[in-house]
Amino acid sequence: MADRTSRSYKDITLDFLPNPVTGDLSVIKNERAIIRSVRNLVQTKLKERFYNPDLGSDIYETLFGFCDVATGSVLARDIKSLLAMWEPRIDNIIVKADPRPDQNEFEVTISFEVVGQPQALSSFSFILEATR
Repeated sequence: MADRTSRSYKDITLDFLPNPVTGDLSVIKNERAIIRSVRNLVQTKLKERFYNPDLGSDIYETLFGFCDVATGSVLARDIKSLLAMWEPRIDNIIVKADPRPDQNEFEVTISFEVVGQPQALSSFSFILEATR
């Protein structure tokens, strides 16, 4: 069971634009910061980050297979394992990858609880498609 102490999370935005008033880098907080981190983790390929080659997954390799329910369950399992290992700010992770065979893509829905935050389950969806 994860520590449920009340916490606030901040990440810098990836555009690296400074705040016009303070000159500091812009930040995103709590749920938005974690959603951004989760998407970045899912979209990172293994060995893509030279300073941490173990960070990432092989999900894009899976996308070149069949676009069916079995492949969707493999994707969901791999994404859940990835998040459990690399994103300690979330707990109770639920991942669904629904195939869209006509578009050769999967709609991925990730639900989770933010550790140390009182809100209920957070959820967001995005599309994973093979890029050639």
